[in-house]
Amino acid sequence: MDIQNLLDDIVGAVEPLTLQGDVADYIPGLASVGLGQFGISVATRNGDVFSAGDADVPFSIQSISKVFALALVLAGDGDRIWRRVFREPSGNPFNSLVQLEHEDGIPRNPFINAGALVVTDRLLSISANAPTAVRELLRQETGNPSIDSDADVARSEAAHGHRNSSLAHFLASYGNLENPVEEVLEAYINQCALAMSCTDLALASRFLATNGRRSNGTSLLSPLQTKRINAVMLTCGTYDAAGEFAYRVGLPGKSGVGGGIVAVVPNNCTVSVWSPGLGRSGNSVAGVAALDEFTTRTGWSIF
Repeated sequence: MDIQNLLDDIVGAVEPLTLQGDVADYIPGLASVGLGQFGISVATRNGDVFSAGDADVPFSIQSISKVFALALVLAGDGDRIWRRVFREPSGNPFNSLVQLEHEDGIPRNPFINAGALVVTDRLLSISANAPTAVRELLRQETGNPSIDSDADVARSEAAHGHRNSSLAHFLASYGNLENPVEEVLEAYINQCALAMSCTDLALASRFLATNGRRSNGTSLLSPLQTKRINAVMLTCGTYDAAGEFAYRVGLPGKSGVGGGIVAVVPNNCTVSVWSPGLGRSGNSVAGVAALDEFTTRTGWSIF
């Protein structure tokens, strides 16, 4: 299959959709990102990388960072995190407080904000360099030492993150945070504010397509742990539109309100897309359409 020509075709096919949707203007640092942009990259398990469109433009990965934080916690602490976070779809917005109260401070899954705060809290407890652990993993897997948090985005999230602050205090009130709320929030915000390109994102997540094996040949996760992360991505990775994403794309995926999505073709490759216009559930309009086109034309779906 000529993957490069396919990606070039997809760029043209989704171009009209790049002007649809809205940027995440409730985070002031993202409000100025212009519509009309789209990038796509594929990183194969054999080390090949294919890119098209605006694939080298850095963007804020936001909730996609939750995948890497979860991987580090599972790698360093095994399955203990599942005592504090469930693995079920939420069916509610990613920053909802309602379900958390009904379920006694146990978040429904690690990819909604409450669950990600608990994962970040655990990473702070088990890692000596927790505030920068996700960044260092991304730098190592991509070979790009310039990956870093966008300071403007981080500041705007800290200044306007009242809902996340409420979630963290609520978790603490139930005894489901081990570290001070302020430290957990700071680490969480810095992870979400990490900026990288589609090409970097496809490379960074490639361990999810190689049974947990890193770019240097060592293992970050076991095949079982990798399978489980991919499973939670499939059922919970695209906010309250996971069913629609599975229906259209048919792959484990994780989205972020910066407009990025990463999808995993197990034992084959990772595919990353970026376009900042978001639909009602917070997923990139053009990005979902591009991944739909990719799996339809390649037949690379888990179904």
